[in-house]
Formats: sequence, structure tokens, C-alpha cells
Amino acid sequence: MGLRPGMRVLDVGCGVGGPAREIARFADVNIVGLNNNDFQIQRARRYTKKAGLENQVSFAKGDFMKLSEQFGENSFDAVYAIEATVHAPTWEGVYGEIMKVLKPGGVFGVYEWCMTDTWDPSIATHKELAHAIEFGNGIPEMRPLRQAREAMVKVGFSIEHEEDLADRPDEVPWYYPLEGDIWKAQTAWDCFTVWRMSWSGKLVSHTAIKFMEILGLLPKGTYDVGESLKVAADALVKGGQTKLFTPMYLAICRKPAISES
Repeated sequence: MGLRPGMRVLDVGCGVGGPAREIARFADVNIVGLNNNDFQIQRARRYTKKAGLENQVSFAKGDFMKLSEQFGENSFDAVYAIEATVHAPTWEGVYGEIMKVLKPGGVFGVYEWCMTDTWDPSIATHKELAHAIEFGNGIPEMRPLRQAREAMVKVGFSIEHEEDLADRPDEVPWYYPLEGDIWKAQTAWDCFTVWRMSWSGKLVSHTAIKFMEILGLLPKGTYDVGESLKVAADALVKGGQTKLFTPMYLAICRKPAISES
């Protein structure tokens, strides 16, 4: 993205601020993280203070469909979004708001979840896969990669680089931690991580969660959340294996140096 020291950067959908802190350290930029969840914002601020970056990284509660209302137009040198804008009701809407808050010539980098262009919603199994990803991850609608590209161009961005990183010939696929195949574990700790997603790991963990909920040790509904996450994991693995889904569409875009608006 060509970030330079002193730039003002917006992280759209920042979670608890992990990427924001790393990017601030690496590029010496000032980052504003946007989140709509108070609990995550509180944790983000705590972690950032512990890291000694509270003067460089800040957080704000807001709606990424109303960025220009909150921050004003032409207010950031760069904007990025990591696995966040898939939750927007439309890509045109959120990308359009990002375009507004970027200064002329500003850069936008996005790491997007989408169905690949081989996905065909007219095929029942393809549609069922997308629905399972939506259900398990709280996503309003899974859309094909080409729509992300079209949305960026439609709102006025010039795409400088785009790539589905899942298409790279890596020996170990991106979904291996979710697949439950112990032979793909990369480290000793990985063995436990991968085992948790195996059939036996799921049986043990979900049974334990069920009993802990019955005993009042976990809030009511925890088991149901776990079941939906299990659906999500299985769908993501299937999507990766069939190459119908990617969580790794990378695009670097730029706002025209002279705003057409």
C-alpha cells in the first residue's frame, strides 16, 4: 500500500486491533480503528495501551456504512479492511463510503471473503455451501469475487493489484487448521489446534460445552453458538477444497488524484 510515516490510516472493522498495532509499528503511521462492538473496542484499547501505542493507534465506535458522516470526506491518507467488509449489506455501499473518506490519490487495501468466480448459484450444492458460510459466520450474503471487483470500479477506484492468494501453490492449504487432519499440523501446538477440529475433538469439546451449560458454568446459548461455528468450519473447509470460496481475495485500489466528485 506504500504507507509512509505520519500517514493517517483507517482500519475498517478493526476487531481488537491486532493488525492496527502491527501496521503502526511497522510503517510508523497513525491508525484509527473502527468497530461497532463496545466490548471489542475496550479490549483493543487495553491491548494497545499495554503495547505502548495509545498515542499512535486509537479506536472509534461506528458504522462502516456511514464513514463520511463520522469522519468527514477526504480525511484519511489510506484505508484498509481485513475480512470485514463481507459483512456489509452491499460492497458498493461500503466501498463508496471508503472512497469518500480517502483523500484524493489515497490508497485502499482490502482482504475480502467471497465466493470464487467458478461458484454458480444456480447449482443447488453451490448455493447450499454459500448459505452454510453465511449462517455459520453471520454474513448477510456471500457474493462472487467478480462483484467485489465490479463494485470497486463502480464507485471510482482504480485497481492497481488484485490476486486470490488462495490460488497460490502452497503445500499446506489455508484451511488446514479447520480440516482436522493431524498430518497437516506444522508445530507441536498445531497438533492440539488441528485435533480440536477433528471428529473426536469436536465430540469432546461440544459435549463438554453442553454439560457446562447445563451446570450453569457457561451462559445459556453457548452450545448453540458452538454448533453454528461447527457448521461454519465445515463449510469453509468444503469451500476451500472445492475452490468455490476464498477468504483471501486481495485488492489494492487508488482514489483518483483529483476527485471526480
